[in-house]
Amino acid sequence: MRLIALTVASALAVTATPALAAIAAPVEPAPITVARYTFDAGTAATSRISDTSGRGSALTVRTADQGKINFIGTADKYAAFPAACAETATVCPRAMLEGTDDADLDPGTRRFRWGATVRVAKAQVTGSTNIIQKGVTDTESQWKLQVGGNHGKASCVAVGQGSAQVYLVRSTLPVADNAWHDIMCQRSGALLSIYVDGAERGRTAIPATLSIANNMPLRIGGPNFNIKSDMFHGALDDVYVRLG
Repeated sequence: MRLIALTVASALAVTATPALAAIAAPVEPAPITVARYTFDAGTAATSRISDTSGRGSALTVRTADQGKINFIGTADKYAAFPAACAETATVCPRAMLEGTDDADLDPGTRRFRWGATVRVAKAQVTGSTNIIQKGVTDTESQWKLQVGGNHGKASCVAVGQGSAQVYLVRSTLPVADNAWHDIMCQRSGALLSIYVDGAERGRTAIPATLSIANNMPLRIGGPNFNIKSDMFHGALDDVYVRLG
């Protein structure tokens, strides 16, 4: 009788295996880096910065009022942006880096990550300072990483197509302390999360249907050249975007 019971049990186990496999959760695809800028080569003669992912476009250095981005270091360079201007300034040196409107940077509802290694002091943050973004507040959708002036905390922003609702998650600790920090934003399904130095430091719920896609270029270091815009005034290294 014991042999018969074992045989029946074995048969049931074999029969159940395909069914269990059929309902197993799908494996998340590995993330693909679709843009990465290490700044190690500085700029070419054409004032362009190459992408090291093999998928992104080169960045163009754009300036106003003789603003300049300095690439500091030897083999391992970083980008230092112009200092903040006085409140009363009518001429203000400004600079940003601009890419193209790349389809890989319009994730729709897919899993998406963007980030950079950042060094900024509290005194360098005036109002809000934009680090990396695609889309601005009056376009159809946006993703952005910024540092706020009030508390010096990093925050991630997502705005979906067809809606003016801004979803923002702020880090629980400040990053404007003149030290280097790795900051990453992640949109995954119905969550928008922020990571600082490898640890999750905040999350907020967003609609799983929120779709991000616009016809704006990738911008690093500022949204536009308005004198009172949210320009970045610190140092950046290893800026990246990952899809999946």
